[in-house]
Amino acid sequence: MFKDVERRLAVARSSAGGSNGARRRRARAAGALALALVAVCLAGCGATLDDKPSAHVVAATLAPPPVSVSSACSATALSTLSVVLQRIYHEGVESERTASARYLIANSTALRSAVEANDEAGARSALHALLATGHLTDVTIMRGSRTFAKVGGPALAPLQGTLLGADGQPIATYTASVWADNGFLLESEGVTQGLVVLRSGTRSIGGSPSLPASAVADEGTLTHAGVIYRYTSFPAVAYPSGAVRVYALVPLRAIARLCGRTAQETTVNTLERVAELIYEGEMGPTAAAQMRRVERNQAFVQAVARREPEAARLAIDSLLTEHIVRIRVSVGSKLLSDVGGPYVLGPVHAPLRLHGHTIGDVELSIQDDEGYLRLARRLAGLDVLMYMNPDSSHPELVKDSLGPLPGPSLASVPVRGAFRYDGRSYQVFTVHATAFPSGPLTIRVLVPTPYP
Repeated sequence: MFKDVERRLAVARSSAGGSNGARRRRARAAGALALALVAVCLAGCGATLDDKPSAHVVAATLAPPPVSVSSACSATALSTLSVVLQRIYHEGVESERTASARYLIANSTALRSAVEANDEAGARSALHALLATGHLTDVTIMRGSRTFAKVGGPALAPLQGTLLGADGQPIATYTASVWADNGFLLESEGVTQGLVVLRSGTRSIGGSPSLPASAVADEGTLTHAGVIYRYTSFPAVAYPSGAVRVYALVPLRAIARLCGRTAQETTVNTLERVAELIYEGEMGPTAAAQMRRVERNQAFVQAVARREPEAARLAIDSLLTEHIVRIRVSVGSKLLSDVGGPYVLGPVHAPLRLHGHTIGDVELSIQDDEGYLRLARRLAGLDVLMYMNPDSSHPELVKDSLGPLPGPSLASVPVRGAFRYDGRSYQVFTVHATAFPSGPLTIRVLVPTPYP
């Protein structure tokens, strides 16, 4: 199951398809998938953003921050969100995803044979096959100073390596990426609920909002259409080379909702919103797209229409090869088939129709307990405890990232507040989720202190 989750991360984050406008609409439609993060400080005088008739272009003027949100709260919230964004970017620098990309390149017999045979067309075909796996978005093969084959588009975080021949000797070098510009932007906006900008020199890239040609500082405050934003930024590297800076704008009113009485409270509040967005994202546009894929699968639809459990099971098996981790279909009050992992969360429901008539009801999920745990740990550095049947006398701990010791009982972990376990200190908050196919799932999320 988790292997499928990893594939979804590689595809959905790194190479989100469609036009830039469509990607942005999906990101905004996720509503719950966006808070705001790093963005841009206009240095010096009253610079303005380009005021073009585009959904991605923001007109802005420099304005002093209001007194309703302290600079200390803004700095803490932005710093925390910046940590999350930098962890997302680091997925393209060194992670399981980059390890998978390197492995696929090094072990592509078709690519190696094409390079050894000096077959440029064959090499391009082999590279396209690698991109089709969803584990990488760009590859360039160099023989000496000559570009031998190249596929992909604008991207970040280049990976360099050497391609070896059948005899183990170097035959070429490569530069690759697992982070397409648009994929990084979509993923970043999804877990920060804000406007993220990639900037190379004085130019915005990846379809991100246009910024002024004048110098832009690393952090600051700006106003657009009466909305005040604060922002920060961090450096990144473009593919195949070159400096990029990542910015993100956060509405001041959004920051105000994150402010606590102390810096630690503000940090916890900010991470709580991120953890909620990670969960809510699993029931948003990506899940809706997978439901449409199920509804269009004729083998599945016909199996349900004929009330054939085994045919439905076989059709579901074929559907689980992509993002979906579990599918359950019922006809009336009778369960026809239920295939997938045992601990799945965030179910979505829809009637299944044929020729305009409802023939069954489908529930599916694109996330399981292990997938959520990994996302929370890798993207935000959080630990997770998940409990099924939290309202019963014996809640069941089904996922525990704290270590090899028997996990703590639900009663021993506060809903919110300080917690110590195995000599480590945490601040706890709770995400109330839904188990598959129904019922409560309690997620205790633990923020290590100090953070990060």
